[in-house]
Amino acid sequence: MFAPRDPDEYLLPTERRVIRVRRHWTSLLWDLLEAAALLAGAMMISYLLPDNLGVVQNILWYAALFVLLRLAYFVMEWWVERIVVTDKRFMISSGVFETKVAMMPISKVTDLTYERSVLGRMFGFGTLVVESAGQIQALNRIEYLPNPEEVYDAISELTFGDKKAQAERFSMIKAQRAARGKKMVP
Repeated sequence: MFAPRDPDEYLLPTERRVIRVRRHWTSLLWDLLEAAALLAGAMMISYLLPDNLGVVQNILWYAALFVLLRLAYFVMEWWVERIVVTDKRFMISSGVFETKVAMMPISKVTDLTYERSVLGRMFGFGTLVVESAGQIQALNRIEYLPNPEEVYDAISELTFGDKKAQAERFSMIKAQRAARGKKMVP
């Protein structure tokens, strides 16, 4: 009831899912470091305060609880957000309490770039920059994308590749999975 919908529920029966990922865990790194620093500061201040300031210590620990709840919300938000690429569109579904789905048709893509910083190469994430025909879309910059080369190659194949070869490859994959007894995603 309160759980967000699975992104696959937004797919049309004629769509084929190519990629489904969540952002890399390093997107939470700043929030984790910030929470750790605030909690360490709260513990240090609590230790240095005299014992007769119980009200201040209570306020301090409620603030620390708020920091932990805020961090838990950011982790939940990261966990629910999914980036889905199908043979027809890009989609990002997000939101813990209020679900948001941003979508852009693959046919609108005119240019595709991925960027990787030194930190991104060390940890395995990058940024995908998607440019469309004359307008800025909601999905023009997807940061903290895991394995950006694989995503870039797959999207390049979908956007600029041979459509007939893609259909043949998909039917071959479908036949192989059927032979192994695995269910295909519609």
